[in-house]
Amino acid sequence: MRESVTQTNLTLGPVRRGKVRDIYDLGDRLLMISSDRISAFDWVLPTPIPDKGRVLTQISAFWFDLLQTPNHLLSLEVGSLGLSDADAASLAGRSMIVRKCDVVPIECVVRGYLEGSGWKEYQQTQSVCGIALPAGLQQGSPLAEPIFTPATKEESGHDINISYEQMVEIVGSETAAELRRRSIDIYCQGADYAHTRGILIADTKFEWGRVDGQLILIDEVLTPDSSRFWPADQYAPGRSQPSFDKQFVRDYLSSTGWDKNSDPPSLPEEIVSKTREMYIAAYERLTGNVFQWK
Repeated sequence: MRESVTQTNLTLGPVRRGKVRDIYDLGDRLLMISSDRISAFDWVLPTPIPDKGRVLTQISAFWFDLLQTPNHLLSLEVGSLGLSDADAASLAGRSMIVRKCDVVPIECVVRGYLEGSGWKEYQQTQSVCGIALPAGLQQGSPLAEPIFTPATKEESGHDINISYEQMVEIVGSETAAELRRRSIDIYCQGADYAHTRGILIADTKFEWGRVDGQLILIDEVLTPDSSRFWPADQYAPGRSQPSFDKQFVRDYLSSTGWDKNSDPPSLPEEIVSKTREMYIAAYERLTGNVFQWK
């Protein structure tokens, strides 16, 4: 099995570590490094997925270019940072130099299909985040049109679904309306393209920031970590779908009897290998490129 990058320790400035990313403050810019850590059920698992960070970075870079919407990406090259040869090699393909911005404290979730927390809420209330839906929908049913279901950004634990009205209270009506419009538009662009490549994007979440008064797309975009990717030729509503994302890991963890309140178990080698294959397959199918770090 290939080596993984689970944590970086660079002497470049202050660092903040999220569940997956190590973010270094470079002054007027940030260095965002996608590690091979993987999280599920709000836990960072003890077993990394080799090259996962490279897949996330390369897919995001692909979408930033294709979608042509203002975003934070400045460069994928880290050669100007004065890194050692070893550090530069380990960070290749998994690093983005990005613009600093004021982060909007909302997860902008767009759903085109009924799954996950949306499906659970629908079963109880026939609605998702205050949006009423038709009766009789099944798990995985396509929605008549994509819906915008915001959530809070939590430093730890799970993001909390909120209504659009609650979002307006947090960011104001003008910003809320722009974020809803632009998030749905980008989801539709991405979903339409992905469908031509045999992938259904069931739902996704976007993050936004503000630079000089302009809202720009930040973080990652339409990746297997931030979205549900389903193979179109295997789609059938009424059940859990096969996927190219980390649902494979979630399903394995659920089968172990883990209580999701104590430290999570390690992943066996076959689960790690299969998950890596799924992430790479998503990249290759979406982009039409061969993953060069195989």
